[in-house]
Amino acid sequence: MSEVTTLATQPSKYDRLIEAARAEAPAATIVAHPCDETSLGGALEAAGMGLITPILVGPEAKICNVAAEHGLDLGRWEIVDVPHSHAAAAKAVALIREGKGELLMKGSLHTDELMHEVAASATGLRTDRRISHVFVMDVPGHAETLFITDAAINIFPDLEAKRDIVQNAIDLWVTIGLGEPRVAILSAVETVTTKIPSTIEAAALCKMAERGQITGGLLEGPLAFDNAIDPEAARIKGINSPVAGHAEILVVPDLEAGNMLAKNLTFLSHADAAGIVLGARVPIVLTSRADSVRTRLASCAVAALYAARRRAAQLAAV
Repeated sequence: MSEVTTLATQPSKYDRLIEAARAEAPAATIVAHPCDETSLGGALEAAGMGLITPILVGPEAKICNVAAEHGLDLGRWEIVDVPHSHAAAAKAVALIREGKGELLMKGSLHTDELMHEVAASATGLRTDRRISHVFVMDVPGHAETLFITDAAINIFPDLEAKRDIVQNAIDLWVTIGLGEPRVAILSAVETVTTKIPSTIEAAALCKMAERGQITGGLLEGPLAFDNAIDPEAARIKGINSPVAGHAEILVVPDLEAGNMLAKNLTFLSHADAAGIVLGARVPIVLTSRADSVRTRLASCAVAALYAARRRAAQLAAV
């Protein structure tokens, strides 16, 4: 059975997001350097499902050779010819700045290469919000979709950066129609102690939410991982909170902790981990060569749905 056939027959928490995105107009998507089977095939698969309208940016001959070698139909999709991956990253960002796309998608180039162009102060896609990454995780055996942030961009974020990281994740959750999220600010323990600075920052973030500096979600922290997601663990520790034991967004202390958490869930619990970068002018889809078809489609769906709902909100405000 092919992976695409398996995708259609196995249930997933991603299915609702994919169907919601398909109900919207496809998002114009700039795909930077789709020069291998995984990145080109993923973009074309998402286009075929009506999630995106891709503009392929990279060496045209190489893109055509990959398509021919793997039986991929480039169809009517536009190709913007540039000589190499660095030029593809720069051109992709420039096309976004020109208003040619609502999404940016990473192809077969290094994440650092793309994000360097995104983060450039004069020519990039920065806003007044810190750029951050969210894993949208489907964990077998766990009832809720889990967001884990930030496990890919900010290495050791300070309190101000964490405020943006939290707000980015909340905005994504709310905008794609999942309701009001329960947000756990994670640390090693659930008590505030000067010996573990992340517990102090967790408490500060919760106070910031009380004072309206973070909006749209219910925050609790510090929480250890067990009493963030397991109601019995929270009960044993005597934590009485609507978030404890029922968290939907997990905010990690730093990239090391978040990356290990996400990969533990992926490789030990066989979770799917879709990924999206927020805080730039447009959402950015960061796919990996190891991603399954479902995960790549879910990443596109979440980003496309987010872009569509933002577009609708902007039109309604005019």
